[in-house]
Amino acid sequence: MSKKQIAIVTGASKGLGREFVKLLVKENDIMEIWAVSRNRDKLQQLSNEFGNKIRIIPMDLSNRNCFKELETLLKNETAVIKYLINNAGFAKFCSYDDIAIEESLNMIDLNISAVVALGLICIPYMEKGSHIINIASQASFFPLPYQNIYSSTKAFVRNYTRALNVELQEKQIIATAVCPGWMKTELFDRGIVGAKKGTNKFSGIVTPDVVAKKAMDDARKGKDISVYGLYVKFTHLLSKLTPQKIMMKIWLIQQGIG
Repeated sequence: MSKKQIAIVTGASKGLGREFVKLLVKENDIMEIWAVSRNRDKLQQLSNEFGNKIRIIPMDLSNRNCFKELETLLKNETAVIKYLINNAGFAKFCSYDDIAIEESLNMIDLNISAVVALGLICIPYMEKGSHIINIASQASFFPLPYQNIYSSTKAFVRNYTRALNVELQEKQIIATAVCPGWMKTELFDRGIVGAKKGTNKFSGIVTPDVVAKKAMDDARKGKDISVYGLYVKFTHLLSKLTPQKIMMKIWLIQQGIG
């Protein structure tokens, strides 16, 4: 019996995740797209729009109990995962003491723990030519004051993904860390909390569709990192050449934070 080729996209109901779903729907060899998100209604809207390829899986990935549920779903399928796209995550643009401890830890669980857990669950169902696409960020290039947890989680994702890519070479599975700059998504709605000090200037902002397309193209080329746009590429280069203390000072000046 031949195996069904599937893709799994987290944070699939909106923003960048939705753009990945739009691209994957066009892939003839992908028979099913498992769209994972907390909001069942938005997932249903996604299914209504893109058709019967979409399998909606409502779950909160910051709750570790959900990983057993996903593992059980995979065990009950005869499937090979062609794409795992770890897109779910969130940010808070504020000082360390502007949000509760629980919310800080929740950010770490979703941005880091869920990425690692899904990789460990899904890799056994992958074959030669499969892809893991983990969404890091331009924020991963250097420490960001007043965005300290978010930037640190994304630095983990970038480093973890690139190291994992080396480990997976013998299986011929490609892992790609996507490092977008600012995108026009709902990240801002959740990230801006009215803090006295926080991110307020969003230079080089782009739409998520161009980031998703570049990420897919780079993954197919076997790249372990995907960076879209001249502004983000310049920031990436600058972060390699400039001491982190100076980069943090530049960041604070750019944001007008004294």
